[in-house]
Parts: sequence; C-alpha cells; structure tokens
Amino acid sequence: MARKNASDDPLAPVTLAVGQEELLLDRAVREVVAAAKAADADTDVRDLTPDQLQPGTLAELVSPSLFAERKVVVVRGAQDLSADTVKDVKAYLSSPAEEITLVLLHAGGAKGKGLLDAARKAGAREVACPKMTKPADRLAFVRGEFRTAGRSATPEACQALVDAIGSDLRELASAVTQLVADVDGTIDEAVVGRYYTGRAEASSFTVADRAVEGRTAEALEALRWSLSTGVAPVLITSALAQAVRAIGKLSSARGGRPADLARELGMPPWKIDRVRQQMRGWTPDGVAVALRAVAEADAGVKGGGDDPEYALEKAVVTIARAARSRGRA
Repeated sequence: MARKNASDDPLAPVTLAVGQEELLLDRAVREVVAAAKAADADTDVRDLTPDQLQPGTLAELVSPSLFAERKVVVVRGAQDLSADTVKDVKAYLSSPAEEITLVLLHAGGAKGKGLLDAARKAGAREVACPKMTKPADRLAFVRGEFRTAGRSATPEACQALVDAIGSDLRELASAVTQLVADVDGTIDEAVVGRYYTGRAEASSFTVADRAVEGRTAEALEALRWSLSTGVAPVLITSALAQAVRAIGKLSSARGGRPADLARELGMPPWKIDRVRQQMRGWTPDGVAVALRAVAEADAGVKGGGDDPEYALEKAVVTIARAARSRGRA
C-alpha cells in the first residue's frame, strides 16, 4: 500500500508521489482529486505529461482566476521535465498559490533528483508508491485491500490469491474487489480456488518462479496445487523453460539499465528486475542442467513417460538444486 508522511492532508498545497507502482500513483492522484471535489464540486483538474508542461505553462495554470476556482494540477513523470520547466516548478514551490493543489508524480532515483529534493525541502506531502517486487509485499498489499474493504480473509486465501494472480497489482486489487462483492462472510482458500482455478498461466509461472529461486518445497507445493486444480502439465513445462531461459539470457547479457536490457532481450523491464533477483546462485553449468531437466520433463508430459506428475516433480527438484549451484561446486 502507498505509504504517506505525517502531513496527511490530501489538500496540502503540494503532494509528491514517489515511486514506479502505477496503481499506487494513480490512487494518490485520485485521493487528492476526490478531496478537492468534496471541497468544491467545480474543481478544475489538469492532468499533464512532461511534454505538455512547457516553460511558462505552470504559471498560466496557477494564475488567479476571476472566479477563484479550486484547481488540481497533476504533473506525471516529473523526473522527465525539461530544465526550464523544472525552474518554473521550483519557483512555484517557494510560494504556492491558494486554492491550487499541485501533484508531482516522480519515479524516484537519480534522474530529476533536484526537483525531488526541492519539493521535499518545501514541505510537500509525500506519498511513497514503490514497486512491489517481493512476494511478501504483494501479500501485504492483498491483506490491506481486504482490510480497507472491511472484510476478513484467511492468510491462506490471501496467499492463494497472490499465487493465482501473480505480480500485477491492478489485477490483485480487482480480484479482491470481485471477491468482496460476490462472497459473504470470511473469504477462505476454497473460495479463491473456485474463482481463480482458471488462472492456469499464472499458476504455472508460480511453479517456475519458486523453482528458479531455489525454493524446492514451495515449488513442489505450487506444482501440486496447480495440478490439482487442472493446470495442464505442458503449461508448466513451458513456464519452467521460459524461466530458465530468461536467467540464461540475462546472465550472458551486457550490464545496463532494465529498459535497455528489456529492448535487447525482448522482456518487459519489470521482468528484468525479477530475473536479476532470481539469478543469484545460478551458474552457466546450472542453467545447462536445468534446461536438460526441462527437456526431459517436456518429453515426459507429452507421452514419453508413464507418469507426467513424476516427470514434473523431478524437473522442479533439479531446477531448484541448480538454482543453488553457485558456491557448491
């Protein structure tokens, strides 16, 4: 969930939303707009990208109105503003206008750090919207969504939802909303299973993620859950192959920013970050062993063996061991 600082007034003169989690950034904007419209239903909202905020544009937007109307000015991608526009924003921060709420969305990091520091120094209300790259963060997010909705869900239900849906926060939030609307009483694992057993692709990728992270027990648990809910074995071998190949590709790629590597390897930037975390412990020999295990499992589930489930379990165990090969050789 987005974290806020002590000055938690959505109508503060300046709100600074920092991070790269799009859902949380959008929520930070919606919260300010909702508060402004509650204070004045005729609030004028201007939502701008860096290319729309040219030098001098901000001064026009915040100039006094004959009707003294309330305004919310949202600036997305503030780290990408031109140098001249940054000067305009910094000048405004020193003397914000009444009845105007400025919302700056900044990715954080080194780019545009001068504006970030200036907004903080000016006492901007800050909302942290970090990318949730860790499973534990996504699990906490789901729990928070249920709490915000005033509903209870078992820990097992929250974990099952994360396992079924994956890393997309918008989809997780949507799933919580659907369950809350459709189900009375406490939401448990069985309810989640009834709604999301069709998420075969997500389930198979959960197996693959746990395996390449070297988490054998969790990978086997996810495998058995996927198979018990009807996920086709061939989808699981496909996910395992993609996960291992991604590690092989990234380990042999040149260093660089996620965006550059994403273009080079044909992966989305968020996946680059995830694979970087997963590839710790991997060696070239480990990747080779894992790819052979996937090939054997693929043959096994396509008729080359008597027991597809055993073929998958064997592959998962082999891959998880290979994930921890560094330092054992």
